[in-house]
Order: sequence, then structure tokens, then C-alpha cells
Amino acid sequence: MAVELCLLLLVFCGSTISEVQPIYKPPPGTLDFGFVPAKTYDTGAYHEPGPIGVLFKIVRAYLYLVQPNSFPQDLVRKLAQQKFGNAQGDYQKPENVVLTLQAIYYEIGFIVSAALGFVFILLLPLVGLCFCMCRCCDNCGGEMHQRQKKNADCQRSCFATFLFVASLIISVGVLCAYAANQHLTNQVRGAKKLVNSNFKDLKIFLNDTPAQIDYLVSQYNTTKDKALSDLNNVGPLLGSRVQEQLGKEVRPALDAALTMAGAIRETREALENVSVSVEVLQEGTERLHANLTDVKMHLSNTLNDSACSATQAASTCNIIRNSLNQLNINANFSGLPGVSSQLAKVNDVLKIDLSSLVQKGYAAFNDTPDLVVNQTRNILSDIKNVLESIGSNITTFAKTLPVQKILADLTMYLTQSEAYVQDYFPVVEQYDFYRWLGCLILCCMVVLILIFYCLGLLCGTCGYDKHASPTTRGCISNTGGNFLMAGVGFSFLFSWVLMTVVVLTFVTGGNVEKLVCEPFEDKTLFKVLDTPYLLNQHWKNYLSGILFKNPNINLTFENVYSDCKENKGIYTSLHLEHLFNINEFLNISMYTEDVALKIEHIQINLSKIILLDEIGKENLLNFSSSGIEGINFAAYLAEINKSVTKVDLLSFANDLEARADQLPKGALENALKGHANNIRMIHNQQVIPLEQAMKYVKARSTLNQSIRLLKRTSSELMVKVKNVISAVNAAQLLINNNASLVIVQETKKYMDTIVGYFEQYIEWVKESIAMEVAACKPIANVIDTAVDIFLCSYITDSVNTFWFGLGGSSIFLIPAIIFAVKLSKYYRRMDTEDVYDDGETIPMKTTENGNNGYHKEHLYGIHNPVFTSSVEQW
Repeated sequence: MAVELCLLLLVFCGSTISEVQPIYKPPPGTLDFGFVPAKTYDTGAYHEPGPIGVLFKIVRAYLYLVQPNSFPQDLVRKLAQQKFGNAQGDYQKPENVVLTLQAIYYEIGFIVSAALGFVFILLLPLVGLCFCMCRCCDNCGGEMHQRQKKNADCQRSCFATFLFVASLIISVGVLCAYAANQHLTNQVRGAKKLVNSNFKDLKIFLNDTPAQIDYLVSQYNTTKDKALSDLNNVGPLLGSRVQEQLGKEVRPALDAALTMAGAIRETREALENVSVSVEVLQEGTERLHANLTDVKMHLSNTLNDSACSATQAASTCNIIRNSLNQLNINANFSGLPGVSSQLAKVNDVLKIDLSSLVQKGYAAFNDTPDLVVNQTRNILSDIKNVLESIGSNITTFAKTLPVQKILADLTMYLTQSEAYVQDYFPVVEQYDFYRWLGCLILCCMVVLILIFYCLGLLCGTCGYDKHASPTTRGCISNTGGNFLMAGVGFSFLFSWVLMTVVVLTFVTGGNVEKLVCEPFEDKTLFKVLDTPYLLNQHWKNYLSGILFKNPNINLTFENVYSDCKENKGIYTSLHLEHLFNINEFLNISMYTEDVALKIEHIQINLSKIILLDEIGKENLLNFSSSGIEGINFAAYLAEINKSVTKVDLLSFANDLEARADQLPKGALENALKGHANNIRMIHNQQVIPLEQAMKYVKARSTLNQSIRLLKRTSSELMVKVKNVISAVNAAQLLINNNASLVIVQETKKYMDTIVGYFEQYIEWVKESIAMEVAACKPIANVIDTAVDIFLCSYITDSVNTFWFGLGGSSIFLIPAIIFAVKLSKYYRRMDTEDVYDDGETIPMKTTENGNNGYHKEHLYGIHNPVFTSSVEQW
């Protein structure tokens, strides 16, 4: 129930699950909802063991040798689903026998190792008992007699070395066991901080969730404010969109009309330029023509003189007389037709300001946004009321949720759990102290044996005298041997106890490592727990059956743990949409549909927009009938391109002077040369200015440009004007009749933009719930803390390292016993020894003293104390 209460915290956020399928989804402006407030969780569910981690890895490697098989998922599932013992003979069923054999095969490594341990437990005390009884009967080394051998020193050294190595290995093992024991105690003592950290994170998890939910609700205002902003700017937004779409036809039509208005003004200017330029050019050519005519008349009079009748001058005079026709102007602008009538008609057209009329059309069309604002005022007010109602409904529904009650219940439950843990933690520490003390006693058992062995080696090695006979060995050497035998005795006494503890912890810790810790690390354990009908034979999915009372929902331990591990929201991790249907209480799509419906009812009338009135159209038609197309442009261009005179006057004067030189000296010659000079003067004073002076050059150029401009303008002028009028009429028809279609299309886009803000809000809430709201990282941390850290890292690794060290020490007690028994013979003082003759190397067989070849020191007055203690009897 507590879990369900926790899940209820996110109920009202389920409104975001509602699906909205718009027909058209434009890319609206991105809304900035900020970041969902969240605090950082303190718990780091990761344990670094430190230097002892090397031992943990060694133990895991050893366990892999003992049990190299992978986690038996299928076997565990079948064993969990199989019901043993419900009826007599269940164990004899073939399927149960197969499962038992599979389990034995999987556990074969542990079984064999445990069997060897039990053999050790049973045999070593029995061997010790038999060994003790055998030595009490002066057998098995119990006879206080040592035979002399040549390699006795070598054997003693080897036994001492082997015993030292065995003791060293035992020391390493007991140090590992002690380190593991102390490590577990240290971790248990420090676990309180980790437990408190987990409880703190759970409290943060509970306390932050309402604030996060309130933040999600409050961010509706961001959506509402943006929507209201767009509604308040309906003119620039909707009106501008409508204007933009209509402008695709309206603006080109008005631009064409405005261009035609400019063409009219250019036409008048061109006509005026033609008129002025022709006058300027006519003035220059007429004066030149008069002077040339006068020169030609005087020259003709001179040629009519009687002197030209002479035989010598007649031919020359005739030639000059025949060339007089060349003294004439070539470009005659006086004969060009005038343009005064066309200019008058164009001036009449310009009495009406066509540009002003077109600008009025522009102004009327540009008022479209204002028209939209004025005509949508009432509908927008209704839409704003709907937006306000959405916000109030969200706030009201949020207040109706029993969030505070749920929080109070969960906080109380969490507080009680924390108090329970705090109350029982001293008990855990107390029991851990007992465990630590017990393990320390076990280590002390081994240490006690090591102390005896070390003292025996130390006393024996230091007190040994190779020159002393076995019966005359010193007290220190004898004490060393006694220490060694004491170590052997305690080895037999303690070894079975040590191995019993080792076997029990080995089987338990090893199986926990292989069946819990390793599959938990690779999430195989969750896959087993997620097996359908495993934990409950009637439920396909156990977790969904517990939470939702619906085992058919696909909710698995693995997915929940993985999602929480990634710090996703609990709503997504636990699939709470299957538990609560918030759409029945708060469905934003219903409100967006209402908003969309009201926006669709927007009616905009643009028929008041007049692009160009009838006066403007009539003005365009008058311009087309102004007659500029009737101007003889070819005549104008032909005269412009002609030279000023028919002949080059300077060449004509030079030629005239040359012919005058052919005549006899006299008045005729002088008269002709005078005429030649006059012609040169006319060329310099009138022809050159006509060709080069700015006044005439500009007039000629202006005339050329104006004529060509008029020619271009007049080309199909009537067709052009009709096309402009047709374009304006088509644009006006679009505004009057077809603008409603454009308005509907743009209104729908505008509506989708407004609705898009709500969809952004929905998507943001969904994403926030999935990843940020009530992020369930603390739940994964609790699981990691309980299993990965407490059970596996703290307990299992320490226990496994403890039995690994203690077991190794126990096993090496066997060679240590053997070497200690062998070595004690070389350190202890013997009761008898072998006696050798001075010249022989074999013992003497004398019977007079009754020693049968043995030499008893006390018969010869040598003091030999008799050790009567139990230790001495060994």
C-alpha cells in the first residue's frame, strides 16, 4: 500500500498522456519551460574495498575454479516452480530426479570441496586420537630414543625449513582471515552513514516530488502567456499571413500599375525633351544652311565672271561649278514631324495623379492586419476566457489530489522505517561484535598453534648443539621440541573446529556469490525473477500484479531497476499510466479542440479594400490612346545619325584653293581663295560647334534617348495597359470573392500555431515525467545498497575471504603437524641413544648391563631428569 501511495504522487501528470493528432503541425516558436527543480542525491551506490580488494579478486578467481559454470537460469526457474514434498514419492518422479541431478552437476565443485572438508573434519581428530594413543605406547615416534644417522643434520634442516614455510603460509592465511574479519566489522560500523544517506535520499525523493509537480502545473502559464501574446498580436500574425498570401497577386498588380504611372511621367518628359532638342538642332542647322547658301551664291557669282570664259580657266570653273551642290546641310531637323499633339494628350492624362491612386490601393491593402484585429475582437475574447478556464481547472484539479495526505503517510512510513533501523542498528553492531569475537577466537586458535611452532623453531634452532648427544641436549633445545609437540597437539584439537567453520562459510558464501552477487551484477537475477508465473503461479508478471492487481501488464523487475538506475521518473519506470487514467479528469485536448473551434469561426471581410478605382483605370486607357505610337521614330533616328553637312567643308575649301592655284594669276584666283577661306571659317565657327559643342551634343543625345524611350514605351502600349488593368481586376476579384479561402487556410495555420504551444507543453511534461519528475534513483540505490554493497561487497566478499584464509591455514596444518613431529625428535632430550665402539661404526651388543645394546646414562652416573608431565610423554 505504501508503494501505491508513493506512485499516486504523479497522478495528475497523466494528463500528458492524451494523444493529439493535428492535421497540420507547423513549427511554432519554441517555448522555454526552464528546468524542473531537482536536488542532488547524496548516495553513491558504489563500494571501493581498497587494498583488500586484491584478496577479493583472488577469492573470486578461486570460486571460478571451483564453480566455472554460468548462472543456471533455467534450472533455478524449474526448481522454483517445482513443488517438492507435497505428495509421497515426489522426489522419485523422473523430472524431479533430472532436476536434482542438474543441481548436483552445477554444485559439483562445492559438493566435492565440502566433501573433502568433511573428510578433514572427521579424519583429522581421529588421526590425532590414534596418533596420541600410538605415542603413549612408545610408538609413532613416542619412544624417547633417536637413532644416529649420517644425514641427521640435513634432515633436521629440511624439516625446520618445511615447517617454517608451512608456518609462513598459515600466517598469511590467518592474516587474510583477520583482515576480512576486521574489514567486515569496519564496514558494518560505517554502514550507518550509508543507511542514513539512503533514507535522506528517499526523503528528498518524497519532498521534492510535490514541488516538481507544482512546477509542471505552473509552467502552463508559460504556454498561456505565449498563446495570449499571439492572440493579442493577431493582426501582425494572422493579418500579416493573410496579407502575405494575397500579396502574391495583389502586390505585382499594384506594382505594374505604379510602373505604368512612372512610364506616363517618363513619356511626358521624353516628349518634352524631343520638342526642345529638335528646336535647338533646328536653330543650328538653319543658320548653317543660310551661311552655306550665301557662300554658294557668292561663289556662283564669281564663277559667272568673264574670266572663267577664258580657255585656260573654263574647265576648272566648270568643275568648281559642278561641285557647288555639295555645299548644303545633310541633317535637316526642320522637316521632322512635331510631337506637340502627343505631348498635350499626355499632359491631360497626367492631370490625374495615377501614382496617388495606386498608393491608396497599397495603403488599403496594408491595413489588412488592422481589419483582422477589428473583426476578431469578440472571438479572441472568448478564446482568452477558455485559456483562463484551462489554467483554473488545472490548478483546481491539482488541489483536489490528496498529495499532502499521501506525503504524510509515506513520510510517516519512512520515518518509522528509519527509526526501526536506527533502533536495531546497535543490535546489529552487537551481534557483529559477537561474530567478530568468534572469528577472532578462530584466528587466535591458529595463532596459538603458530606461536608454539615459532617458539619451537626459535628455541630448537637457538638451543641446538650439534656436538651434544640426544641424551645430553640442552634445556632450550628440549623446550623447543616440547613447543613443537604442543603445537601438534593443539592442531589436532582445533583443526576440526576450524574446518567446520570453513566448510559452512564456504558453502554459504560461495553459493551467495555465484547465485546472487554475480547474476545481480549482470542483471541475470532480475530475468529469473521476471519469469512468468514464477513467484506466483497465477500471475504472469508478479510486479504488475502487486502494484496494479493486473499481472498481464508487462512490468518487469529488470526494466524498473534499469530505469531507476538511469534516474528516470517513477511514472515511466512503473508504467503508472496503467494505474491511473487522468484523462477522465483533465484532458487538455478537449480544451484545445474548443480553442480550435473558436478560431475556425473567425470571419474576416476584406471587400472594403479598393486597389484601383475606375478613374485610375480610365486614366490608363487614356494614356494608351495618347498617340505616341504614331510618332515617326525612324525619321528621327535617321536624321540623328546623319552628318551635319553633305561634304567635309574643310576638304572642300582645300580642294577649292588647290583649283584656284591652277588658274592664271589674277582677280579670279584671289576671289576663289577668298571663298575657300570663308568656307573654312564656316566650318570652324558653325560645323565644329554643331558636332562638338555641349549644347548640340546634349540635344542630339537627349533626342536619341527620348526617341528610343518613346519607341519602347509605345511598343504594344495598348496591350500593356490592358494587362495592367486585368491584373488589378484579378487581384480585386481575389480580395472580393476568393479571400475567404485564403483567410480560412491562414486561420487554420494560426490555429495550429496556438494549439502547437499546448502540444509543446504536453511533450515537455511527458518528457519531464519520464526523466525528471520523481526520479527514482534512490530506489535503485536502496537495492544496490542492500544487495551489491551490504550483501555482496560487505558480507559475502568478507566471509569468502575469511574462509579462504582460514581454510588455507587449516589445510597447511597437516604438513605442519608432520614436519613438527619429525623435527621435535631433533630438539627434545632423549632417554636413550645409540652407543658406538671407538673403532667401529656398529652398536655394541652387550648384555651385562641389561641394555641390549642401548646405553643408559643414569647407570654411569650421568644425570638425566625424567619428564613426567603429559607433554613429556609425547
